[in-house]
Amino acid sequence: MVSTETATVRRILVEGIDDVSVETVAAPEAGSGEVRVRSTVVGICGSDIHAAHGRHPFIDLPFRPGHEVVGIVDAAGDGVDPSLVGRRVVVEPNLACGRCTQCLAGRYNICAELAVFGCQTPGGLTDAFTIAEDRVIPLADGLDDRHAALIEPLATPVHAVRRAAGLVGGLDGKRVAVVGAGPIGLFVLLAARRAGATVVVADLLDSKRARAERLGAVGSFDPASGDAVAAAKAALGGPADVVIDCVSRESSVAQAIDIVDKGGAVLIVGVAAGATPVPLDLIQDREIIVAGCLMYVREDVQEAIDMLTEGAVPIDEFVTAEFPLERAAEAFTASTDPEQVKVLITVGDRP
Repeated sequence: MVSTETATVRRILVEGIDDVSVETVAAPEAGSGEVRVRSTVVGICGSDIHAAHGRHPFIDLPFRPGHEVVGIVDAAGDGVDPSLVGRRVVVEPNLACGRCTQCLAGRYNICAELAVFGCQTPGGLTDAFTIAEDRVIPLADGLDDRHAALIEPLATPVHAVRRAAGLVGGLDGKRVAVVGAGPIGLFVLLAARRAGATVVVADLLDSKRARAERLGAVGSFDPASGDAVAAAKAALGGPADVVIDCVSRESSVAQAIDIVDKGGAVLIVGVAAGATPVPLDLIQDREIIVAGCLMYVREDVQEAIDMLTEGAVPIDEFVTAEFPLERAAEAFTASTDPEQVKVLITVGDRP
């Protein structure tokens, strides 16, 4: 937390996957329209790890992470509702301009000037930070911090499933294949099942395929096996109406095109490292829709909160490791282990 004696806070600086350090900076003060939040729990995202490896196309090194953050408002600037002080909140980290065509249409997740708290700006992996009042969402007492830390990463899959439903006329009764059983893929599985879909999941690891089946997938397959496409279609009872690609590599897109039905949709959710070749001949010939998907808007965040509040997300299947802030370097190392799902960092008083 903020030290009243030194007026400083600890903040995590990432200069590389093997260069994660704790820096000491001046404690922030809430400006007009802002709140100051004392961090309690912060999740490490796959995008944080890609960025730490220097492989994220939109996050430059060094960066100060923490976009999956839960905390307590401890100060309010001018013009801010003072009743927020003392409230537990989750951060919605997309920082939009509010003026561009997409923002005015309610699609601020693809704002022309979009920045993300903790990606293009210093984030919440710190004792305390400031952020605009409209970027925090008060939490009900029934949702503890560990569950609340999953709101942000769950919101992206909720948005993806809503977008997929719009492409194919709803998912109820539809067949969906999910490529990748990391946290995003597993959350997509839960959200797609909630929408009424039958879901099969692909992953290279036996343990992750087993977890997907425990979470309700009708089957799973190894995308590197010679019969992957046939296995996916057999588990689904036919070609997929939608394939949601949470890996986004040349091989995964090509396989998605082979799994999806003619006239179906492939939704790209994973962040590709760069330009990726796609089989345009098959996309054209089969009238396949290929669409992108980025982050979420407030209704997706609320749906994520509802899912977690209702107990639709078995937290022990997702939170696989926790570290204190001073061990953030170990937390980043742990997050590179493919057996991990979601690693959390807890933030508390200085020792």
